[in-house]
Amino acid sequence: MSRLLLALLFAALLAGCATPSPREMPRELEVPFAPDATLRASAQVLMANGYVVRHADAELGRLEAVFSRWPGYRVRVAVSGEGEQSRVSLAATRGGRPMPPRTLDRLLMELQEQLGRGR
Repeated sequence: MSRLLLALLFAALLAGCATPSPREMPRELEVPFAPDATLRASAQVLMANGYVVRHADAELGRLEAVFSRWPGYRVRVAVSGEGEQSRVSLAATRGGRPMPPRTLDRLLMELQEQLGRGR
């Protein structure tokens, strides 16, 4: 009986580990600029704010940057579009947990300013 109880307790502890983590909610913005220019400006804005770009792929329109100091923010940027119209999507995590999308509003505003200066 005690073995059965111990096995059930162990199974219950393992079941708690199998829950999926919540997904990051992206913040999106449509801009009247080519996707490659939007991705480049995104990298510049993140670096100006203390982020280090770890991965970037212009062909896929993706970029990942981490904050260079504790507490370890990570921002993922995805850019899609054609011609002179693109959509940029930002999502952020801290310590592996999703951050509220509103925390990205300041970065998106700076991105719009950066793109406007490039014209």
